[in-house]
Amino acid sequence: MEKFIRHEGLVAVLDRANVDTDAIIPKQFLKSIKRSGFGPNLFDEWRYLDHGEPGMDPATRVPNPDFVLNQARYRSASILLTRENFGCGSSREHAPWALQDYGFRALIGTSFADIFYNNCFKNGVLPVRLPAAEVDRLFALCQATPGFTLTVDLDGLYVLSPDGKAVPFEVDAFRRYCLLGGYDDIGLTLRHADKIREFEARRRIEQPWLFA
Repeated sequence: MEKFIRHEGLVAVLDRANVDTDAIIPKQFLKSIKRSGFGPNLFDEWRYLDHGEPGMDPATRVPNPDFVLNQARYRSASILLTRENFGCGSSREHAPWALQDYGFRALIGTSFADIFYNNCFKNGVLPVRLPAAEVDRLFALCQATPGFTLTVDLDGLYVLSPDGKAVPFEVDAFRRYCLLGGYDDIGLTLRHADKIREFEARRRIEQPWLFA
């Protein structure tokens, strides 16, 4: 998993509350478990005017010109600013996969659904919870400023806006440790690979019948 220490990026705004995971990545795209290739179908039903199915070439589809990610000023955005309860609904891990595959490294909002919030950390995406007043301030700044960027610093635990204001945020210490080090669940286990190999070698000697 890619480490997250400090990221500066273009901000896109999704001014909707209670965005569920079926809106983030619709159910027909859940057949694959590769973790990659979901970016073109992120927010599929809002992003395109035609109905999407797996295997369709995005270049042949009809984009919705009113949707934020299709607007020129927000293309190549890597930080998504959203409203409360983002990621509610089903617990599909494909939702953070799609956000990451599109290019988002950080999400900023007032609240996130619990399972989605946990899945983000396990997949290298940082969800940042800020007070509603600060989220409102960032929405206003972003909408008024083409090319608006933010710096999200997980090491220092703050979000820095171009006006120089640093807003602190909180993250569980263990989640922060994993994301700073780039450790998903498998990565955490593999830190002990030498001890695991030693244990297996010793077990082959002490309990050879298990390997017959």
